[in-house]
Amino acid sequence: MITNTEKACARVLRAGFLLCGFLFLPACINPFAPGWDNAPAESTCNPQTVEGMFQCFQAAYTFRDTTVYGQLLDPEFVFVYRNYDLGIDVTWGRDDELRTTFGLFQNAQKLDLIWNNIITTTAESTSVNIVRGFNLTLVFNPSDIERIDGYANITFRRTRINDPWRMVRWRDESNF
Repeated sequence: MITNTEKACARVLRAGFLLCGFLFLPACINPFAPGWDNAPAESTCNPQTVEGMFQCFQAAYTFRDTTVYGQLLDPEFVFVYRNYDLGIDVTWGRDDELRTTFGLFQNAQKLDLIWNNIITTTAESTSVNIVRGFNLTLVFNPSDIERIDGYANITFRRTRINDPWRMVRWRDESNF
């Protein structure tokens, strides 16, 4: 049988634990830590607009994400660049572009793509061609950093006016 003294001691211990909890609980709260943001994330990457396509392109390179990049390419995509050593234009299709880009994303520690001014724009309701300057910094390791400056001559297309844009042709006019 529990005596009145034991009951009183149990109440005092419970009260002591509660008091300690209230005294030390505020010590666990960091007043400088930001609170949780429960608002839904809004992406600036929106392939419904041409500027959104450039933002998606930049995000894919920044985060080295071939899934995002692949969604930007039309099934008929063609990449073109000038091989100055041979004096010829080299082209490849979507599959080769994704394979090449995947290799770049895997081998680079960091990619920094900056889109510059738009030089020319030719637009119709379902097709847009833009020539735009860019700077791309590729960091393979701290002692191997490549900088590429130039122009991207890109054609975007969509089937219907409400469809997202897709990249159909990219002619790389860089110094690399």
